[in-house]
Amino acid sequence: MELTINPAESLRGKVAVPGDKSVSHRAVMFGALAEGITEIEGFLAGEDCLSTVSCLRKLGVRIDETGEGRLQVHGKGLHGLEEPGEALDVGNSGTTIRLMLGILAGQGFFSVLTGDQSIRRRPMARVTLPLAKMGAQILGRQEGNLAPLAVRGGNLQPIAYESPVASAQVKSAVLLAGLYAKGVTEVNEPYVSRDHTERMLRAFGAKVERAGTRVAVEGFPLLKAQRVKVPGDISSAAFFLVAGSIVRDGEIRLTNVGLNPTRDGILTVLAEMGASISRENLTEVSGEPVGDLIVRPAGLTGVKIGGSMIPRLIDEIPVLAVAAAYARGVTEIRDAAELKVKESNRIAAVARELVKLGVRVEELPDGLRIWGGKPLRGADMESSGDHRMAMAMAVAALGAQGTSRIRGAEAAAVSFPDFFAALRRLYP
Repeated sequence: MELTINPAESLRGKVAVPGDKSVSHRAVMFGALAEGITEIEGFLAGEDCLSTVSCLRKLGVRIDETGEGRLQVHGKGLHGLEEPGEALDVGNSGTTIRLMLGILAGQGFFSVLTGDQSIRRRPMARVTLPLAKMGAQILGRQEGNLAPLAVRGGNLQPIAYESPVASAQVKSAVLLAGLYAKGVTEVNEPYVSRDHTERMLRAFGAKVERAGTRVAVEGFPLLKAQRVKVPGDISSAAFFLVAGSIVRDGEIRLTNVGLNPTRDGILTVLAEMGASISRENLTEVSGEPVGDLIVRPAGLTGVKIGGSMIPRLIDEIPVLAVAAAYARGVTEIRDAAELKVKESNRIAAVARELVKLGVRVEELPDGLRIWGGKPLRGADMESSGDHRMAMAMAVAALGAQGTSRIRGAEAAAVSFPDFFAALRRLYP
């Protein structure tokens, strides 16, 4: 699908961003492992989260759709999952395959996880190695680094794992396996990654403790069904935060956005760049802080981004790079080598597409250096099959001189099926 984007002088209106992708995945997974019926409101019915639903159904879990964004998950308990009769296909979802590896490591049966071409290229050893240390048998290409992955789980032992990367997926996989290990399983990270797993496991009844960068879970808890209201995804809101900042006029209100402090790096960095973003209607829903965000146009300046900030905004870096292209001065993004193994190599993809728009960009081993503040020109761009690239390039086109076209724009459906329709509604 090729989409044409014309520049916008003004963006004005209200946007309800889709449910948080990370929370949606976990709500369905933890509901499947709990006793009773978990009711979920605001579930993101995007391709990635639907892959999680499909995998759990193949494991014998009954999941009913009771309305738009509403699910009932009939929990099987910690030990009620069934051996699947076919491979579990995660599609393009890295969250699904890595978190499911943690769950399947604790099961006393055989299973196989696979996915699309992109997933089969993404590294899994960062998850399979600690799971193997706990006693799971996992076989795959390149010594268990690449899918398809065959898992024979059960009889796990707790470990204290020193993770070399700050990754919520790695941490979550080990903690989920820790539910099936007698004793306490610990994970220590270089920096604190997003903490949705800890928050939700605690809400479902698990004993979870955190001290600094270390988090621990006690094995064999009794998980009880919950009512979960999924907040709006700040990663989806990020595209409108940048769009509303770079146009000449307007005001965008983003409603019911999740403001988890391990995920709000985009707000911190945009504030440092000079963005005009305010918060209203602050509250807490299902253990997650939420509120409305109001963004107005503002002149941006370049900043340096790296270190402990990166885990708080890793998914927002493509659109932050767009903000940098419109900001005066130089923006430098470091410590983000993780972007090379996302749905695309996002470092290379962002650099390539911004250059088409006339931006001076230097690709670094672990990030980007972007010289911003000069007029951008419309161009023909590629999404590389990456949902965040498709949306980031659309935002970049809004302030460019002339028409732009984005090939592969349908990739946005992975996390924000209504993105382009929502964007069009903001044009005056």
